Amino acid sequence: MDFDIFLRVIENINSDLNKFVWGPYMLFLLVGTGIYLSIRTKFPQFFHFGHVIKNTIGKIMNRGKAQKGAMTPFQALTTALASTVGVGNIAGVTGALILGGPGAIFWMWVSGLFGMCTKFSEVTLAIEYREKNENDDWIGGPMYYIKNGLGRKWRYLAVAFALFGAIAALGIGNLTQINSIAEQVVNVINAFSSDPLTKNSEFTVRLITGITISALAAFVLIGGVSKIGAVTERLVPIMVIVYILSAIIVVLVNIERLPGAFLSIFQCAFNAKAIGGGLAGNTIINIMSRGIARGVFSNEAGLGSAPMAHAHSSETNPVKQGLFGIFEVFVSTICICTLTALVVMTSGVAEQCYGNIQFADAKATSLAFQSVFGPQIGSLLIASGLLLFAASTILGWALYGIRCAEFLFGHKIIRIYEIIYCFVVLIGSITSLKLVWNISDTLNGLMAIPNLIALLALSPVIIKLTKKYFTVVTKAEKIEALKQEELEHTQTQEK
Repeated sequence: MDFDIFLRVIENINSDLNKFVWGPYMLFLLVGTGIYLSIRTKFPQFFHFGHVIKNTIGKIMNRGKAQKGAMTPFQALTTALASTVGVGNIAGVTGALILGGPGAIFWMWVSGLFGMCTKFSEVTLAIEYREKNENDDWIGGPMYYIKNGLGRKWRYLAVAFALFGAIAALGIGNLTQINSIAEQVVNVINAFSSDPLTKNSEFTVRLITGITISALAAFVLIGGVSKIGAVTERLVPIMVIVYILSAIIVVLVNIERLPGAFLSIFQCAFNAKAIGGGLAGNTIINIMSRGIARGVFSNEAGLGSAPMAHAHSSETNPVKQGLFGIFEVFVSTICICTLTALVVMTSGVAEQCYGNIQFADAKATSLAFQSVFGPQIGSLLIASGLLLFAASTILGWALYGIRCAEFLFGHKIIRIYEIIYCFVVLIGSITSLKLVWNISDTLNGLMAIPNLIALLALSPVIIKLTKKYFTVVTKAEKIEALKQEELEHTQTQEK
């Protein structure tokens, strides 16, 4: 068989698989699992949200120190956020908005709100069923809660998840991220230079970028779990705060368009009519699919990736660490993705680009930032955001790939996998390797199947742990409220 024909066959098979794993049925199954778990656990992401904030970001100044082979709960969160907050939070959200219309953002919110409980459940199980490896590091995730929670007869599901994850990490968490970084470096140089880069000079810039990021990744990975946690603990808060503040400035400058932006989001969520000519024929199913897909892409709830980071936490209470899963989805989808959409909508860029696939990426977002900060600063802000988001994603997914490979082949594979991973960073900076990226994208989606089966099968454990934890919390809060009332009553009488 001719090699080109063979590649086309592989592309066609992968395309059909991709349409299934990222198609409407699978996306609705992901959201449906979140709805089911929310109902059974009595909606902790809504009714206990104050408790979540108090016990996650509220304790940021009291993070403590991680034990050997573990991360602090906050480091576990930032490592998970590092892999979750990536190119998709900027380019992906814009694509959903431009091609699906404002209504897609509503369905992104829906997937995020229920995805909070899915991620909460994943993280809870990761702590409950984790174990120690030969380095005395905590290791966990779907393959371990399948093995330790469901038993040996389900091991094939654990192997399938680990196989999908080990390969997907090289593409979705590596190739696509470094390629985006290299592209943004080229864009920034062109924005500040009167003469655009030639093909040869662009190749050189991309190669230098790849060598730099590859060397940094190797330096961090050699340091092990503690080094990854230490880096993400510093990098992630900075990148999130800078991007959020920059986006808020754009929205505030165009504040008069904000009510209209929210109105169009709600109106178009259930209305298939076109916003403009470019969206003519857009169906409700298409709008829902694009929004839900972007929500899943942005927070990875149900895919089983983030639990592998949270399993390294020094926290011993499964539900307490699970609270960080709720907060993670809140930051990624509800905060960052929403702000990206509002920046594009309030700036007026969205109206000019609806239906135009050429602007269904970071280009539209960049134009929106440029409308306020100017061409150079605007380009620099988007490039910096994408660079930091993508670089952190490379580190986060490196950990996921390592843990999946370790589950399949044992502890000795770790160093080999790290070398391969860093080499792929270098290759990805100078070529897109589109087929490899597309296959990895499909495998990323396939990770959800064994994970969702495990979540549903182990849902009684999730329900039991959640009920036990929040029963204690509710009693404590009632006692605290009574003490506060007595104190206020005493103070009133004294006056």
